Amino acid sequence: MKNKLYFFLLINIFSFISCDILRSYLFEVTSWTPGGGYQSEPEKIIISLVFSSNPDKASIEKYFSLTGDGNLVRGTFLWSGRKMIFSPFTPLETNTDYTINLTADAHDTDGLSMDEVFNRSFSTRAGNIRPVLISNYPEMYSEVTDARAEIKLEFSVPIPVKTLYENVSFTPSMTGIWHLENEGKLAVFTPLEPWSQQTRYEIKYSTSLTDKNGMNIGNDFLCIFTTKSDIEIPYLVNAKQITNKNELILLSPNKGYTSVTESPVENHDWEKDDKLMLVFSKPVDSITVKNYISVDDGPNLIMETSAGFKTEFIFKFDIAPAYESRFTIKIKPGIKDAAGNESKEEYSFRIFANGKFSKPPTLVGIRIPMAPNSDTDRELEFYKIDSLFSDFPITNVNYPSGVKINSWIELYFETAEGASIDLFSLMDLFRVETSNNVISFSPRQIKNTNFTEQYPHNEMEGFQRIEITGHLTNSTNFGIVNFLITAGLKDALGNKNDKSLKISLVK
Repeated sequence: MKNKLYFFLLINIFSFISCDILRSYLFEVTSWTPGGGYQSEPEKIIISLVFSSNPDKASIEKYFSLTGDGNLVRGTFLWSGRKMIFSPFTPLETNTDYTINLTADAHDTDGLSMDEVFNRSFSTRAGNIRPVLISNYPEMYSEVTDARAEIKLEFSVPIPVKTLYENVSFTPSMTGIWHLENEGKLAVFTPLEPWSQQTRYEIKYSTSLTDKNGMNIGNDFLCIFTTKSDIEIPYLVNAKQITNKNELILLSPNKGYTSVTESPVENHDWEKDDKLMLVFSKPVDSITVKNYISVDDGPNLIMETSAGFKTEFIFKFDIAPAYESRFTIKIKPGIKDAAGNESKEEYSFRIFANGKFSKPPTLVGIRIPMAPNSDTDRELEFYKIDSLFSDFPITNVNYPSGVKINSWIELYFETAEGASIDLFSLMDLFRVETSNNVISFSPRQIKNTNFTEQYPHNEMEGFQRIEITGHLTNSTNFGIVNFLITAGLKDALGNKNDKSLKISLVK
């Protein structure tokens, strides 16, 4: 029995010694990426391990892990010979510490395990430079007169908004909103209520305030400022008309008039797309400006200036003022500044919307040949817009009843300065209407050059001439002929006539 026990013991010792002697290599990671230290471009990082011998893939994938700030990163594995590449499901993030771990249980295809754990780290967190406060407003021991003044802290590197809420405090307390400017380096605090007057304020932040890389500020900060009483009453300095060329025209206020023989001070030449600018003596609340401005006998004003306390405000009309309309812009008392002071005066501006570029196109006359095919005298008949029920001497001699005759109608228009008639608009809206089927006219072409008749009517040289050619068919009937342009005629400047234009004649 003792001999058998001794025999088995010798075999085990021999096996152990033989196994260690037979192992001629180590199974280990010979290289890896991305390497240790700071990695500035997380989206370009490639995570890979290269092994000294042929790895057992299932074993490696089982015992491999990647964590970011302690959180497991999931992904897929790619293999190329002895090289393993780990591809995360989502891109790696900035400001994160990553750890690659492969336990010693991992082995190669011959079953040889690693001698020790493979554990390496890299980081996408810069973390080498502390943020520095470059400037602050208000400055230490300064006086602030603006009851809505914003606090501004400028740092050397971007700061997250979250750390401002957590680490900056006011004494006495003040509620407000933090936001960032200048690529996150300028922190701006907007108070939700006015600063108390004649009060000493302290702004503090602690060393816990961090930048976007998680690096803290390194020292406490304290700024002391005081608020000063503001009793100056705001007032309107002036009102200006802003043209579409951004020219500023000073508006004259209407001081009022006392008798029927006097007229209000009137501001002429207001164009359809002009805007209004109000300039105040100091920053005032946009809400009160909006609430205390009104328009009598005109369209509503819309404030274009963003909300807040400003000295200048720009308004536009919700619809274009009607051409040659008169309306009054009023600014009532009660407009507040940041300290709560209210304006005391009422202001009034009388406007006359007769700008030379806003006049809608208007028909002033027409001309029609009574003998369109004549080589000597086409017997041109001219009618003004006020030629109500004038004689229309069309006859069977030149316009046989029931026969389509090639003819034309000239139309003369008064337009805004520099404007031309929109030919598509005119062609769409022009028609000839009659009672008792007196005549019919089928338009075929519209033109504003190369007219059939070389010269315009002698009274119409300063007006725009348009010619509409087509087929005119006469009849033996008698009645009224209406040359009509329905409402909506446009010109090239966008002016539109909202009224129908008509010349009525009698055959």
